[in-house]
Amino acid sequence: MKLQKVQLKCKNLHEFLQDLSHGILDRLYNHPATCLAVFRELPGLAKNYVMRMLFLEQPLPRAAVALWVKKEYTKEQEQSSDILLGLRLWHTQLLPGGLQGIVLNPVFKENLRVALLGGGKAWSDDTSQLGPDKHARDVPSLDKYAEERWEVILHFMVGSPSAAVSQDLAQLLIQAGLMKRSETINASSVSDTRGMDLVEILSFLFQLSFSTLGKDYSVEGMSDSLLNFLQHLREFGLVYQRKRKSRRYYPTRLAINLSSGVSGPTVDTHSQGFIVVETNYRIYAYTDSELQIALIALFSEMLYRFPNLVVARVTRESVQQAIANGITADQIIHFLRTRADSVMLRQTPVLPPTITDQIRLWELERDRLRFSEGVLYNQFLSQVDFELLRNHARELGVLVFENPAKRLMVVTPAGHSDVKRFWKRQKHSS
Repeated sequence: MKLQKVQLKCKNLHEFLQDLSHGILDRLYNHPATCLAVFRELPGLAKNYVMRMLFLEQPLPRAAVALWVKKEYTKEQEQSSDILLGLRLWHTQLLPGGLQGIVLNPVFKENLRVALLGGGKAWSDDTSQLGPDKHARDVPSLDKYAEERWEVILHFMVGSPSAAVSQDLAQLLIQAGLMKRSETINASSVSDTRGMDLVEILSFLFQLSFSTLGKDYSVEGMSDSLLNFLQHLREFGLVYQRKRKSRRYYPTRLAINLSSGVSGPTVDTHSQGFIVVETNYRIYAYTDSELQIALIALFSEMLYRFPNLVVARVTRESVQQAIANGITADQIIHFLRTRADSVMLRQTPVLPPTITDQIRLWELERDRLRFSEGVLYNQFLSQVDFELLRNHARELGVLVFENPAKRLMVVTPAGHSDVKRFWKRQKHSS
């Protein structure tokens, strides 16, 4: 099975949650771990709003809430309000006198109180009944395991021939939108097509982010679908489980940082200052990392390889092939700039302008043509008929293309029915 790489649209937690349906969001807020994770990711001003309303039972006039912020911070106030409304943390309702009021989502409010003040049932089962783990893992071994698993997946995604993953994981990467065969698949369909409950999965991920690194957790009480999902996390390196049927698992640092607000750059020993780019389009990469070499090969032509050095050349064909696979010119430039050698970092700009400009020009070459779906109209009996229908389509804003000399025009599929009805009326009237 040959997989094609596609361009990813990366999202933060807020953007992902805002794309979910209202029903799923409301069900998610039934879990204290979810509420705490969402609260932790809110901007500072939005957190302040939530805390000031957490123990209020009555709605507040929206105009009164706006007075909590000085006028010079109106933009920040509007952004925080949009986030709270988009996440359904704020509910609007009409107050006596016609004023617009806001109140904290009652389900979110109740479960955030539980998360902050304590109470409620335990988020995970106690492992004391299982006894001490004879094969316990410490933090360094968990970090090594997570890194190894993640490296395998990255190698597979860049097409390294030595990388192999299970068919199930390959299918999961396709359904998640990380890779594709031919048609884009919605990421939220992953849970649906596998018979999993999206709310259950997301709640478990949020729960993992509050786990203790190096501590084992029991699988008792998990549903079959959640146990199946645990195996996916195991393959991704988010959890360690010695055997598939083991009754305990260890969350790794990847799972704990997944939604814990860790947004700063992580240190990668392979990606710090090992690339030199020359004006003759040659790349010298001082690395023995198979992954970094595979990444460079995605947009360049490999020339030579030595034990700790590879030489490649950026060509028009290699860049356009990368762009065809979903990699943008800005991503190529960003990759080279962030991995530039310390000598190059002292230059301004870091990369030669001739290289960056040419990479962008090669990208623009592919963007010269724009494809639009449409419906063709031709075989007009007279130029007057053609111009009449063309002008009507233009007024509707559905005209895609016209050729008066050949008396043909193309309209959008959405506007086809209106144009067709207009043309029938004209023929009947004449």
